Amino acid sequence: MTDNYDLLVIGAGMAGIAAATKCSSAGWRVGIVDALPYGGTCALRGCDPKRILRRGAEVMEDARLMRGKGINEGGLSINWGELMKHKHGFTDPVPQSMEDDLRAHGVAPLHGTATFTGLTEVEISGAGHKASKVLIATGATPRLLGFPGEEHLIDSTEFLNLQSLPPRIVFVGGGFVSFEFAHIAARAGSSPVIVDRGARPLKAFDADLVELLIDRGSDAGVEVQRATSITSVVKTSTGYQVHTDTDGSPVTIDADLVVHGAGRVPDLSRLNLEIAHAAYGEQGIRVAGNLQSTTNPDVYAAGDSADSPGMPLTPVAVIEAKVAASNILKSGSTVPDYAAIPTAVFTIPELVRLGMLEHEARDSGLDLEVRYTDTSDWYSNYRTGETAGATKILIDKANDRIVGAHLFGSGYAELANTISLAMKHGLTTRQIKSATATYPSIGSDLGSML
Repeated sequence: MTDNYDLLVIGAGMAGIAAATKCSSAGWRVGIVDALPYGGTCALRGCDPKRILRRGAEVMEDARLMRGKGINEGGLSINWGELMKHKHGFTDPVPQSMEDDLRAHGVAPLHGTATFTGLTEVEISGAGHKASKVLIATGATPRLLGFPGEEHLIDSTEFLNLQSLPPRIVFVGGGFVSFEFAHIAARAGSSPVIVDRGARPLKAFDADLVELLIDRGSDAGVEVQRATSITSVVKTSTGYQVHTDTDGSPVTIDADLVVHGAGRVPDLSRLNLEIAHAAYGEQGIRVAGNLQSTTNPDVYAAGDSADSPGMPLTPVAVIEAKVAASNILKSGSTVPDYAAIPTAVFTIPELVRLGMLEHEARDSGLDLEVRYTDTSDWYSNYRTGETAGATKILIDKANDRIVGAHLFGSGYAELANTISLAMKHGLTTRQIKSATATYPSIGSDLGSML
């Protein structure tokens, strides 16, 4: 017997759930399936639990920065087991809560690995399902690294479930995962080393501010080894030996734990997309601007599953899923608006980007003004004892509008939301500065940064 749906969503993360509820609310019969607990990477294995662990690191760093300024941190330390229990207090109820909410919206939650058996026919745990339309939002999985011993590495999911934190940790790759986890680990008493094969990590962010972040991380105990390749990881009786090569010079790093932070790829391998005639590549399912498969008009994709211009961020995935759902319902051709979406590396302090990088703005031919500000000694940092901070705002002189904003500092991820709103609605820097902010607050710093 085959179950029939108007829409079947494959992937029960935030994007898939958003699309499923939107179409169900419009009266469609909708099913959603995942082989993993409902909630997806962000809620269960990424953004949210990561920031809960970061809170412990923030407390430690806040106390350290105020040493000699009225705070004696004494025996303050992170109890990793209790911090992890606090994290589970948030993540553990999520899957059931998500399923309950889906049922309340009339969506049928299914469990198992989905595999296409036809253009819109899918088998789940041996049972057949057919849909008029299919939306794929299966997220991403760690990429293969290709060196001997990579099977010894743990991924971000396993790191976020560690019951204890070992003293020596090597993070492979110079991206979000490595930097964010290394900054947490350092404040929890570990000695983290980030090994990046490129000359500059965090390539999607402003180069000048990345250097400030690396210097600040070094002060906290985060070591970054650049232009370094890992040749192998060998398990020993006491841990692991990470064999590296830097410009032909071999070096061995002893570690208790090695963590994969070298990027992710679309998680499509189990779908049997060839049967569905849904063309795909290394960047995901090939889609038109409206998120519709270029080779199967009844299949759509969103988030990491789609080869789209959007950044690999949960809010972007949700935007795409909602747009895809609207296009599915109306046979529409709406294209997502990717303008002024902020992205942040939640190190301590955080690093944020909106819009164009400086070289991108110059290459585009804009009459550019770069407003760089060292905020390290500003009141908002002095108050907390922080010693690092800077901003770089890119202005189009022709219209006085922000085309790029790059921020490194404590609390600047929240400041980015105001800048995003201003960019999205085309406000000039003069208009932004005309607003009166609460004082003293980080928000009140924005006018001076402009």
